[in-house]
Amino acid sequence: MSSIFSKIIHREIPAYIVAEDGQFLAFLDVFPIREGHVLVVPKLEIDKWHDLPEIALQQMLVFAQPIAKAIEKNFPCKRCGISIIGLEVPHAHLHLVPIDTADDLNFTRSKLNCNPQELTEVHAKLCEALKA
Repeated sequence: MSSIFSKIIHREIPAYIVAEDGQFLAFLDVFPIREGHVLVVPKLEIDKWHDLPEIALQQMLVFAQPIAKAIEKNFPCKRCGISIIGLEVPHAHLHLVPIDTADDLNFTRSKLNCNPQELTEVHAKLCEALKA
């Protein structure tokens, strides 16, 4: 079940990677619903989040925690929201999105049309915050 996320994990497709460890990868959504939108994926190729081994699910949230804090610190929002939709790509993943209201997690809205310069700036902000 190779997906676009697997291709990103294996560096077959470029991505704006903000964090990585042996089990997980976090990168910018290039079609974000808000500036600062990050995807967190397990390197394990599993379609549905609830099919992940229990320990992997726990560790994915722990991996996502500092990224969520970096999002809140660097993008205007009341908090970093988390959502699991899973319809777009058949690979388990979390959406971390800066939000002010629950409606900011409405994935039926039009996505932002970010150019490479904007994505590079968002990427740099998050990478810098995660180094601190």
